Amino acid sequence: MRANTNLFWLLAGFFALVTVAYIIWGLVDPHQHSIEWAGTFALALSSVFVSFVAFYLSRVHGAQGGELPEDRLDANVDDGDPEVGFFSPWSWWPILLAASAALLFLGLAVGFWISIIAVGVGVICLIGWVYEYYRGNFAR
Repeated sequence: MRANTNLFWLLAGFFALVTVAYIIWGLVDPHQHSIEWAGTFALALSSVFVSFVAFYLSRVHGAQGGELPEDRLDANVDDGDPEVGFFSPWSWWPILLAASAALLFLGLAVGFWISIIAVGVGVICLIGWVYEYYRGNFAR
C-alpha cells in the first residue's frame, strides 16, 4: 500500500510539472503567445484527481494499523487469505437476479412497460435469494 501511495504522489507531481511546462510552452511559442486553457485545465485537474487518490490511499494505509501481507516480500499466500463469507454453491437466484437487471435496463432503453415487469421479477428473485436457506432441502 505504501508503494502505491508513493507512486500516486509521484504521478500527481508529474502532472503538476507537465502543467507548468505546458503553460510555459504556450507562452514561449511564437505562433501562440497565450495560454491554451483546455489542455491546461485537463492537466491541472489530472494532477488534482491523482492527488485525491494518493491522499485516500495514504489515509487507508494509516488506518489499517500496519503493513498488509501483500506489501511484505516475505509473506506467504496463506497470510492474505481471510474468510470472505459464505456463498451458495448451487444457487440459481443470482443468475435470475442478473437477468432481471438486464431486463430492467432493456426496458429503460426500449419500453417502460418492460421495466415494470423486470422490477417485479427482480423483487421475487431478491426475496428468493435472501430466504433460500429458510425452506426446502437447505433449511436450517
